Amino acid sequence: MKKYSIVAALLIVIAIGVISSTPADPSSKNGYTNLKVLPRDISTKQLQSIMIDDFEDGLGVGCNFCHAEAKGSHKLDYASDAKPEKEIARAMMRMTVKVNSKYFKARHAMIGDKSLIVTCTTCHNGKPRPESEGGE
Repeated sequence: MKKYSIVAALLIVIAIGVISSTPADPSSKNGYTNLKVLPRDISTKQLQSIMIDDFEDGLGVGCNFCHAEAKGSHKLDYASDAKPEKEIARAMMRMTVKVNSKYFKARHAMIGDKSLIVTCTTCHNGKPRPESEGGE
């Protein structure tokens, strides 16, 4: 009987350890917060690819174009919504996914997918603001 009590106690301790080490929120696993368009469980590799390949290359801008500096430091606060450009970027991502889904049948498309027909570069061509067709 004593042997079963020890085994049961050991199993309880192991179960508590496993439960307490499992994150309740997927965003806490990767450390990213305030993701409103991109998946909360996005990998670092995927996020960096989107930020560099789609935004930096597509718009010709750096991180500080959308991300504000943290108060009292020269580091960027990636979760902050202080800059309006960040919300504009979210709206542009939603629009891009919607256009690809509606007109190009990319039903489950996400920003960063190589299957997207319309991307940031389609309109921006490496510039922060797209140029209108007559140079206006």
